[in-house]
Amino acid sequence: MQGTLYLVATPIGNLKDITLRALEVLSEVDLIACEDTRHTQKLLNHFEIRAKTISYHEHNEHQRSEELLGRLKGGTSIAVVSDAGTPAIADPGSRLAAAAAAAGVAVVPLPGPVAFVTAAAAAGLPTDSLFFGGFLPSRSGERRRRLEECSRIPATLVFYEAPHRLARSLTDCLDILGDRHACVAREITKVHEEFTRGTLSDLIARYADIPAKGEIVLLIESCSDASFDGSRGTNGEGHVTLEQRFEELQAQGDDKKTALKKAAKEFGLARSEAYRRLLTS
Repeated sequence: MQGTLYLVATPIGNLKDITLRALEVLSEVDLIACEDTRHTQKLLNHFEIRAKTISYHEHNEHQRSEELLGRLKGGTSIAVVSDAGTPAIADPGSRLAAAAAAAGVAVVPLPGPVAFVTAAAAAGLPTDSLFFGGFLPSRSGERRRRLEECSRIPATLVFYEAPHRLARSLTDCLDILGDRHACVAREITKVHEEFTRGTLSDLIARYADIPAKGEIVLLIESCSDASFDGSRGTNGEGHVTLEQRFEELQAQGDDKKTALKKAAKEFGLARSEAYRRLLTS
């Protein structure tokens, strides 16, 4: 008989968030594939679980997936865990899960903590539709292109970000998306858990002098929820259209390029989208 592949969610901070089912599976499987064996060993030691572990991370995922699939076909039961949260969600695991499913091996997910869902629940932004974009690119040019792609998605945008890049990413978000409402969720479920809410410009000011620390989730309101709704062509009260605002800014002395940039930001649009709408208006 073939083995079973378990995708086991583990706590993102507070160890009490482990599920009873997760503890049961981790105690019973033949092998636990870990993003970092040393990190997972702390969890296993805390709950007095004695299990064999093996490394399975982004740098060896391709080679290790083939090895683990062979073991699964041979009858070994394997649990995959990431350092925190749900494996295969912006973490290793998806390659092995896909290969196992294609080979007819049973893939069993165990629900539990996932950082972006936990952050969204408390961020204070609409949750009827969420877009999870994983980690934003580390380079500004690639990041800005990614934000351009996401600018018109009618859902609350959710990204993971490294603390040392947060200030630069917030600036790019403001420039590309406009001054939308947003939330920086930091160290969720941990001792220094913090939710900082405000507009993107508010958050830029907040983290300009005090660099962020810890694990971060960045959430930004949808283009359709922004205070200036470009899809309706008004400021939400039916008074000023994008075209009128563009002309108004020029009358105040701005050149066309500057007026376009300001109008796009106020209406929560990417500049390319604002330009397209002006051409067709």
